[in-house]
Amino acid sequence: MEEDVDFRIRFSSLCFITDHVGFRGTIKSSPSDFVVIEIDEQGQLVNKAIDDPVYKISKVQPEPNNFAKKTKLDLQNLSFEERSNQEVSTLAGCSDDDQNHQSRSEKEDTVKDRASKGEEGKVDIISSLLDERTNELLNQFAGDVKEKWSSKTELIGPSPEFSLGRILDKNQRAILHSAIRQKFPFLVTVGKNSEIFVKPNLEYKELCHLVSEEEAFDFFKYLDAKKENSRFTFKPDTNKDHRKAVHHFVNKKFGNLVETKSFPGLNYNASNPNVVITVRFREKVHKHRKRSLVECPEGKVIHTAFTLRKENLEMFEAVGFLAIKLGVIPSDFSYAGLKDKKAITYQAMVVRKVTPERLKNIEKEIEKKRMKVFNIHSVEDSLRLGQLKGNHFDIVIRNLKNQINDSANLKERILEAIENVKSKGFVNYYGPQRFGMGRKVHTDQIGLALLKSEMVKAVKLFLTPEDLDNPVNRAKKYFLQTEDAKGTLSLMPELKVRERALLESLHRFGVTEEGCIQAWFSLPHSMRIFYVHAYSSKIWNEAVSYRLATYGSRVVEGDLVCLDEDVDDEHFPNSKVHLVTEEEESANSYAIHQVVLPVLGYNIQYPKNKVGQWYQEILSRDGLQTYRFKVPTLKLNVPGCYRQILKHPHNLSYQLMEEQNTDVKTEGSHIHEAALSLLISFDLDASCYATICLREIMKHDF
Repeated sequence: MEEDVDFRIRFSSLCFITDHVGFRGTIKSSPSDFVVIEIDEQGQLVNKAIDDPVYKISKVQPEPNNFAKKTKLDLQNLSFEERSNQEVSTLAGCSDDDQNHQSRSEKEDTVKDRASKGEEGKVDIISSLLDERTNELLNQFAGDVKEKWSSKTELIGPSPEFSLGRILDKNQRAILHSAIRQKFPFLVTVGKNSEIFVKPNLEYKELCHLVSEEEAFDFFKYLDAKKENSRFTFKPDTNKDHRKAVHHFVNKKFGNLVETKSFPGLNYNASNPNVVITVRFREKVHKHRKRSLVECPEGKVIHTAFTLRKENLEMFEAVGFLAIKLGVIPSDFSYAGLKDKKAITYQAMVVRKVTPERLKNIEKEIEKKRMKVFNIHSVEDSLRLGQLKGNHFDIVIRNLKNQINDSANLKERILEAIENVKSKGFVNYYGPQRFGMGRKVHTDQIGLALLKSEMVKAVKLFLTPEDLDNPVNRAKKYFLQTEDAKGTLSLMPELKVRERALLESLHRFGVTEEGCIQAWFSLPHSMRIFYVHAYSSKIWNEAVSYRLATYGSRVVEGDLVCLDEDVDDEHFPNSKVHLVTEEEESANSYAIHQVVLPVLGYNIQYPKNKVGQWYQEILSRDGLQTYRFKVPTLKLNVPGCYRQILKHPHNLSYQLMEEQNTDVKTEGSHIHEAALSLLISFDLDASCYATICLREIMKHDF
């Protein structure tokens, strides 16, 4: 395999904390030489069978709190006005934030009484909550807006608005917001200090330029009702460019709420290419779990947990393949952490909307892709990144040799190196797999472009080919030359799920800034944030090298230290981070293993010494001095965290093995040394890298 020179240069600049000589050797000669097993939060290896006595797992699911809940009516069989009497927790366009809740008025009680009795016909909610004069003025305002639009007279000056007055009861305001938008979809309502204002819905007017007013009217009513699992379909359309414009409008304005797809219409054929656009609500990602369990048990999303074993397969490729086989999308999968590609890895995963039986049915199909699923069982919720204790590693290092110009006994060198790292630890760098193994483009470069909202640049970096002649790189090269997303799709291999998802969106929305934003949304949130984290990780690696080169192992004034001795991950609050004082430096109050450095984000503090100045210079160098590590257009928020600069391996054991390797060229008495291999096993905390620990042991960059 050709050596990645650029990558070696990047990692050879990293420093060491120990002073032994080390040795040379080869890791990852085959995937079976590098086995990674996730350790769950209970401290158990995830490759143990659930029914294995060693694997202790609670079969008891957490019970929801027995809090009081309001009686729910049958929403399916009520008219809209009757449904409006139910408590509304989220309404588009409603921005009331009052804290004071007053008792309901007699008017609302009257409305509720009517609804509960199931009166025939629709209850006039608006008339029940507004006085006669205000209701009359509201209808007049609505008529004036429609008349202006019908006459194609442009509204001059600021958008007109009409006040309904102050409505003190929050529940009444919520009902009124929704009722007005259902009766007048061409209007929007805005709340401010208990007062409701009504304005023209300019998005409604914009949609009327693309579809009939009847369709626009029904679409906005559908949008406001937010009926779960419901769909809205526009009229059949034979004009592809026109359909594309409708797709673009809906996704640009409401892409965070709904998604659109095209389907062949009735009697579709070459002479009658009718296609319909269907809109459906996106599934809510952050549902209040306990509330949904108590109030909507029938609507609960299925979650199936399993252990995934994969061999020589990239994590995202494995997830993409599973998604295709199960008929879901990659974002339906959740996991605690990413795992190496050239390895055999075991990790816990959860998939939404798939039953255990369905997952078991694809076991044989996925074996062809060197994957296996087991420990399949139902759970209540998804996994989150970082939801693990760490990882266990079983690694074989082959072809052991002394460092160049070192004539000492090899076995003694190996023993010295292992014992040194056991006692002193290793510099806790992010490993090379965090940045991708590409020569031309690394993931941190994509992350920097995303942080600066350079969406087109980020897409083109993502699709930049390497200097290898294969179908993937030929497809990428074609895209950069032509920006022809459709043509690139025909060249891109089916199993390249990420690339194809991005290209399909680019084909749909165009290679524009807005189109590229939509393209990034075709990838799961965990994948989008991965690129931003890669940039933050690269800066952290540079920061720790600068810190150790500047101050060595001394803890100095202005350093940040973690006050909690039991921290085993990066997610601890600012309250546990302490700024070292001059007096504490003089008294040697802290040790080097307590020092932490910030991983970039909007909620971290910087050291108050030369290292803090270095951070500011780097942010300025990369053009981020005015950025806040939030990318609202991609729903990316990066609060940042703190990472210990040193870590130790746990439960480390090793064994030297002599191999009969006839291919090894030997000279004189070194025949046994040349044939030595090392089997080494250890545990690392979450977000630590075995290759970095091995680098410290061997004093060798891979």
